[in-house]
Formats: sequence, C-alpha cells, structure tokens
Amino acid sequence: MVTSLGNTFRSTLVGSSVRTWSSALRAILSVAALVGCDHATKVAAVSGLRDHVPVALVPGALDLSYAENQDIAFDALSRASLRFPALALGTCALVMAIVVAVVWARRAVAWWPEHAGFAMVIAGALGNGIDRFQRGHVIDFIHLHHWPVFNVADVLVVCGIGLLVLRRQRTSRVAE
Repeated sequence: MVTSLGNTFRSTLVGSSVRTWSSALRAILSVAALVGCDHATKVAAVSGLRDHVPVALVPGALDLSYAENQDIAFDALSRASLRFPALALGTCALVMAIVVAVVWARRAVAWWPEHAGFAMVIAGALGNGIDRFQRGHVIDFIHLHHWPVFNVADVLVVCGIGLLVLRRQRTSRVAE
C-alpha cells in the first residue's frame, strides 16, 4: 500500500512536470515560429519593396508598400508631440512581452484560443521590439488604403488580443 501510494505520488509529480515542460516548450516554439514569420516577411519587404513603387494586391484597397516606422501605432507619439528613442520603445515592447508571458504562465489550464492569443501578443511585441533594437525602427509594409501601414507583428498583436477578448466574453457568459 505504501509502495503503491509512493508510485502514484511519484508518477503524478513526474507526469505533471513532463506536461508542464511540454506545454512550456510548445509555447516557446509557437512564439519563436511566429516571430520568425514576422521577421521573414520584413526581410522580404526590405529586399523586395524598399526603393520600389508599391505593389498593388487589390487595386485601390491593398498594397505592399515599404515604410520605416519610428513611432508607435497610428503615429500616436508624433500626434502628441512626443519623441522616444528606439531603445526605449524596444524596451517597452520587451517588458510588455514579459508581463504577458507571466500572465500566460499563470493560465496553464486554458482553452486553446486563449493560449494562441497569448502566443500571438507576445510574438508581435517581440517582433517589433527586435526591430527597434536591431534597426532603430519597425519595418511596415502592409497598406490597407485609409489605414496606416502595418506589419505581421501588428496583425499578431491585434488578433491575439481579439482571441483573448473573445475568450473573456465566453467565460463571462458561462459564469452568468
């Protein structure tokens, strides 16, 4: 009986540890893959779009157009007459990614879209943060007409937040 309890306790600890490490590895690989996709598209934008005319994908609606963004979303800093060095903006992105990662780690048991949302937000923050550290600006290249030029990292952040909000609304409805 004591041996049986000891074996059960040991297998529970080992099994839990393996699941935890497996989940952490999946999370890290997911974020790394998404950051890799973001940076691959930025490399393609630099080599194929810089110093070229925009490429119309959907004429009058969607272009690929190279831009170097020294500001944040929607040029919010410029509109407020503020200037921050790239290092400060990159550090903010890194801190945001760490904070989101800590929140995500505390949500080990969650619905898969919630995990995807966290991975996307972290990857987007890291993707643009790495740009700021490496280049001093963010490479943007997706241009929906009547909207600022953006990139894959921006899409990841927006879609990730969308998944987290949807999950939150779903949780709220179930609790009612």
